[in-house]
Amino acid sequence: MPTGGPSEAAIRKPDFFILGAPKCATSSLAQWLSEHPSVYFSPRKEPHFFNRDGIPGTATLADYESLFADADERHRAVGEGSTHYLYSRVAVDNILDYQPDARFIVCLRNPMEMAPALHDECLRQGWETVRGFERAWRLQERRRAGRRVPFTARGDPERLLYGPYCRLGEQLERLYGRVERERVLPILVDDLREDPGREYRRVLAFLGAGDDGRDAFPAVNTAPQTRSVALSLLIRGTSLLRDRLWLPKDWGLAAAMRRLNTRPARRAPLDTAMRDELRDYFADDVERLGTLLDRDLSGWLARS
Repeated sequence: MPTGGPSEAAIRKPDFFILGAPKCATSSLAQWLSEHPSVYFSPRKEPHFFNRDGIPGTATLADYESLFADADERHRAVGEGSTHYLYSRVAVDNILDYQPDARFIVCLRNPMEMAPALHDECLRQGWETVRGFERAWRLQERRRAGRRVPFTARGDPERLLYGPYCRLGEQLERLYGRVERERVLPILVDDLREDPGREYRRVLAFLGAGDDGRDAFPAVNTAPQTRSVALSLLIRGTSLLRDRLWLPKDWGLAAAMRRLNTRPARRAPLDTAMRDELRDYFADDVERLGTLLDRDLSGWLARS
């Protein structure tokens, strides 16, 4: 792991991590926590420093630790939220090497919803070039072999493996194999939708931060549609160049351009055959996740 950051006495290390998963309301939760007076949350919501088996978003330890320079004794909890940590095979071990007392929040979602949403997000971020989810789903095996991978994803083609990325039962099981369960707080998107205040207070209790009385829970980063795939590729390409040059700041330019390149839109429903294919693919993993959580998640696979 890269070294060269400030001395340990000079920084407040993060002690909690939202591991993922992508498109599971992590942006909303991060926004709510960042506004709590006793919680310090990284101003770069997804530093992606510890997932060294993919493209890291933050190049050096010094850059990473600078994100927490303003954390002080007022903050009962200090954290960040990088959604690819849960899928990564090395991120959790790297986090534990860095912060042995780390606690983990894991946001989880019905994979029948998550997979198409993740495809939309990859389009928005410039990883994906194929607009149709079903076409992108069919490309997974070729992409696993390194074919039909956009240049922006060649260093991390697994981001385009929508099936494996959404097998959250496998990923939570791997996490439980490395960390005591009392240090992990799973949150279901279904529960956040039903009662966001209750789930938010569960998170605060887990972090040891008092209830700040929040009663408004706006959703963040919900179902955007990409206007121009070419512009998304350009934005992603410039971001990759910035990271390779170890320039940690983009002054919000890339994020502003992405906002201009998206519009709110309702996702088109999948056809029956595609839904049946996803149901068959995810059935065993949904059962595994339900067993881990002691929850009946069979409704996720119901035919509607």
